[in-house]
Amino acid sequence: MRFRPFRPASAEILSDKKLKQAIKSILGYKPGNIHLYHLAFLHKSATQETNTGIRINNERLEFLGDAILDAVAADFLFKTFPTRDEGFLTEMRSKIVSRVMLNKLSQKMGVDQLIQLDGLSSATFRSFKGDAFEALIGAMYLDKGYDFTRKTILDRVISRYFDMDDLVNQEVNFKSKIIEWAQHEKKQTQFMVVDETGSGYKKQYIVELFIDGEAIARGQDYSIKGAEQNAAEKSWQKINGETIDLSSQNG
Repeated sequence: MRFRPFRPASAEILSDKKLKQAIKSILGYKPGNIHLYHLAFLHKSATQETNTGIRINNERLEFLGDAILDAVAADFLFKTFPTRDEGFLTEMRSKIVSRVMLNKLSQKMGVDQLIQLDGLSSATFRSFKGDAFEALIGAMYLDKGYDFTRKTILDRVISRYFDMDDLVNQEVNFKSKIIEWAQHEKKQTQFMVVDETGSGYKKQYIVELFIDGEAIARGQDYSIKGAEQNAAEKSWQKINGETIDLSSQNG
């Protein structure tokens, strides 16, 4: 689908040629359908409408890229750690694809410099850098296919920006982060087991995190502690992302 890129207050519009050069510099290949990549960097704050009334931004590509990145990371970890259990693999994947990590990757790789964002929105949409990274993965998949995308992620992202030994030892305690944030913002937090599923060794707990009495996110795991961490991570992404901004409700 062809469209005229939005001209934001905060970024220079790149020509097709310059955008192709930027993608080649970042990921090592020349794009085919360049319009997919223009779309990947069109943040929702800069949404356009076609002449038929369809709203265009990078959210659909972000959704697709998120799924592709999850699959590639899971496959990589499964083969890299053949003796480790599901819990370990899930935690490692969470570290790789966390919003905080993707925001940092976007900056390190220069992806953030290509985003078409309303100049007044960068403080509000704190996860826009990671979102654009996922949208870029989605564009690559549609342009080049899964095998090409998988190889590029492994060669140009995971092998260059992740040290597996460091990642194994990296402690990401999102529950502690939430509690520290809540204390600073003078808010009350409560983790509550709201349901259970399965039985025996398949039993899992579903925990919901409430902040000032408001349900923020649910987590599920084979242990209550794991479910709390899962709910805390989702909540942390929301607090530091686009879905909610609890700090604005303070006072």
